[in-house]
Amino acid sequence: MAAARLQLQGCGTFLAVSLKADICLGRSIGSFGLAPDLSCKALLRRRGETKLTSVTCAPMSAFRSNQLATLRSPHYYSATYPRRGAIVTNKFCTRFGTNNPVVLAPVGGVSSPELVAAVSNAGGLGIAPVWYLDPDGLKAEVRRIRSLTDKPFGVNLNMDFRSEAQLEACFEEGVEIISLFWGDTGDFVPRAKAAGCQVIITASTAEKARAAVALGADAICAQGYEAGGHVEGTVSTIALVPAVVDAVGDVPVIAAGGIADGRGLAAALALGASAAWIGTRFLAAEEAPVHPTYRAQLLAASEDDTDRYDDLYDLSWPNAPHRALKNATSKMWEAAGKPALGQRPGEGEVLARRQDGSGIVRYTSASPNAALEGDIEGLSMWSGQGVGLVTKIQPAAEIVAEIVDQARAIVTF
Repeated sequence: MAAARLQLQGCGTFLAVSLKADICLGRSIGSFGLAPDLSCKALLRRRGETKLTSVTCAPMSAFRSNQLATLRSPHYYSATYPRRGAIVTNKFCTRFGTNNPVVLAPVGGVSSPELVAAVSNAGGLGIAPVWYLDPDGLKAEVRRIRSLTDKPFGVNLNMDFRSEAQLEACFEEGVEIISLFWGDTGDFVPRAKAAGCQVIITASTAEKARAAVALGADAICAQGYEAGGHVEGTVSTIALVPAVVDAVGDVPVIAAGGIADGRGLAAALALGASAAWIGTRFLAAEEAPVHPTYRAQLLAASEDDTDRYDDLYDLSWPNAPHRALKNATSKMWEAAGKPALGQRPGEGEVLARRQDGSGIVRYTSASPNAALEGDIEGLSMWSGQGVGLVTKIQPAAEIVAEIVDQARAIVTF
């Protein structure tokens, strides 16, 4: 039986560890984020290296010289060897079958099947925005994703446009994970659960998160004020996440809003979340069909280049606050005194056209994807406040790995 010492992250306390397996101790195993005097029983799983390895941990003060003791505790933790590609075990990963706690936020129009599949193939959870598709289009989207990955992925439905046909299409295609956001979920949660689906519900307050859990939610996406796209709440991510964690007990919480790198993921985990919901960073993924003008604006933006609007881009989706990059449209509207619909400058002006020739008028809620032509800068360029951390175009798998590796340099998970 071999022994090793592990230093706790940030507190300087050492644990003695009894490893009941024949493994190499020549490399650092990592740190356990436990309280100084907390004993534990942990499991290390190292894919492709050893069989399941049991580990018993206790404070060094519990041991006499050359003696190891096993202390029993009701506290159970899981950890992994902190290396690139290692499997991660936490509440979110265990429940949803992922290898790491990174979730692709579903950005309508630009979260393509290729992007969704790439994030899932990299060990995260890709979520496809399908709420704006008809049932046949939804089915085609799911089939396309499934042709690109055999890993878990989900779809996102908008409760402001609740559609029975969309839900039934999800069931017919065997969708296993459904994300619901924005508004009354009706009977969608019990029906999805009855069909064998796992349900993620987005919440902007602890009270709403508690209500979602009462409905049967398998996870809560706690969306903070810093998030890009449509943002229901007004509470910051750093204040919202621990409040939601405390409110929902053992239900996994996914932190959303302003998270764009591993430092943000590490912070989310430190706040008690089990994963991070990331959108803006993935707009710079090679697989995202983002218009070049939109992408250039994102890469050039700082954390101060977005704003949250109650009713700016509201022609196709009214009464839905949102965060986007400041642009010519927002500046023109603000210069006019932020007038209401019907009195805004440039109303009715067609800024861009889709491939089918249909026009997109100013103040429309529409993601600028690569297929559009026209004045892209004047459209709703969704972005979270973490945009200043988005500096380069990368494959989605590289983004996932970079976020996870950076987080592991800060916290152990």
